[in-house]
Amino acid sequence: MSDRPVLWSVAGNDSGGGAGLSADARAAEGCAVHLCPVVASITAQNSLGVDRVVPVAAEVLDAQLAALAADLRPSVIKTGLIGSAEGVAVLMRWLARFDAEGGPRVRLVVDPVLGASAGGAAFCDDALLAAYRERLLPRADLITPNRREAARLLGVADAATSAEVPAQAAALRALGAGAVAITGGDSADGADALDWIDTPLARGWLALPRLDARHTHGTGCTFATSAAAAMARGFVTADALVLAKMATTAAIAAGHAAGQGAGPVGFDAGFAGDARRLPRLGCDETPPGPVVVPPERWPGGLYAISDSFAQAAPLLAAAAEVAGLCALQLRIKRTAHRGLDDAAFAEALQAQIGQAQAAIAALPAARRPVLVINDHHALVLDAIEAGRLDAASIALHLGQEDMLALGAAGRARLAAAQARGLRLGLSSHSLWELARATALQPAYVACGPVWATTTKDMPWTPQGLHNLGWWARMAPVPVVGIGGVLDETQVEAVMAAGAADVCLVRALAAQPGDADPAAAQRERLARMAAACQRGREPSAALAPPLWPCASLDPAAEAGIVA
Repeated sequence: MSDRPVLWSVAGNDSGGGAGLSADARAAEGCAVHLCPVVASITAQNSLGVDRVVPVAAEVLDAQLAALAADLRPSVIKTGLIGSAEGVAVLMRWLARFDAEGGPRVRLVVDPVLGASAGGAAFCDDALLAAYRERLLPRADLITPNRREAARLLGVADAATSAEVPAQAAALRALGAGAVAITGGDSADGADALDWIDTPLARGWLALPRLDARHTHGTGCTFATSAAAAMARGFVTADALVLAKMATTAAIAAGHAAGQGAGPVGFDAGFAGDARRLPRLGCDETPPGPVVVPPERWPGGLYAISDSFAQAAPLLAAAAEVAGLCALQLRIKRTAHRGLDDAAFAEALQAQIGQAQAAIAALPAARRPVLVINDHHALVLDAIEAGRLDAASIALHLGQEDMLALGAAGRARLAAAQARGLRLGLSSHSLWELARATALQPAYVACGPVWATTTKDMPWTPQGLHNLGWWARMAPVPVVGIGGVLDETQVEAVMAAGAADVCLVRALAAQPGDADPAAAQRERLARMAAACQRGREPSAALAPPLWPCASLDPAAEAGIVA
């Protein structure tokens, strides 16, 4: 049996070696999956254009799929140039068989190759177009048209403008597609190459700087195959599209001349470990801005979380004598103050913030941690705008659901507070959340849960040190490791993986059996600070991984909205 996930590509053979199955083979090898190239169409083409397309006979296509099904059952099937409605019918019969057999769902990625980008040859008649709309799209887990192809699938005369793309993606999902990525590398919209993604978990513009490159033949095939390969490796669709964006950008950079026209893209197997390739993901229909790293570097060390100032006070007292505490987060839950109305709760929150600020100000300057407020963004922003709170004196930590819930107006308020000195921390549990965070000018990004945690119910698989190391390698700002960190060995390992901070919830909290609570608090802080320092030593550093691991079960994708 193959030790790599098996991916079938049902597509066309490019006699010029640029696109189709040639590009698919390069991308699959670079993504470490086993590609089974199923010839659905034969083309006569070169770098200048396509002269002829001949779909293979239905019985020949069926024979190829039968042979593969007997020995190399796929995790994912990706389609390219099928060439005929009969070919679609053959593929759908095999997908129906797989569905009837049970077992893991065979996911389907459809790259609707409807015409040549070079030469303008049409590959799709009315019968094939109807088969796409009526048969392939309703079964597809992902479709990856460019703007011209999206318009044709929807029966629209002209390719969409950027403003129209989100609605077209929604319309394609309404036809049955599980997710849609409308690629825009061939649309000259500005300095960024923008792809709109609409998936069950995330939607927005994926952006990377546009490369000045002539040799771009096969970009659509590379994008779809890279996404399919990532899905075969266990990633949910939104994460697979982040990887596909990275892979395609790197492939364009590796393109080369072949013939008189546009040469083919290459493939860079190191794309997944190249921080330059991490895209930005927007929160809404507005394309994301450039990465801006805050001028004040986030401090490194121990990052403590307390549920109240009363819980945090002994830790701050210990910090007066023991160095190492770089940040203190007040995670004050509204549910713990059910007896207060909104105005009274806002007053209580402001009081606890004031108490924490006073206690921190009383510490020696070199030992003052950054005060972080978890959630309650509306109260924090109101206080900043009213002059009751100095933006530069605190940081605000948000989960990404809260960030999205702010809406465009709320994010504009947040950006204004950031311009006044407010530092922003963002949670991230997946590749798409990391890509989104990079566009929001955070002071740090949290990666978690590193290990399983009981403090919060989550659908995410623990990231482990592997993914934490990848986050630290790829993120443009410091990374905080959080989740399940309970002892010195874990603290040391988190820091060795490349994290700037290690977040501690229970590990620093007072324990009921402490005979001398103050002394016990100092001792715990000292032990954890020493472990943090050991993890920073060059001899402890872990090699950063090239690829991340999936952090969410694809089976859960349809049931989660984020």
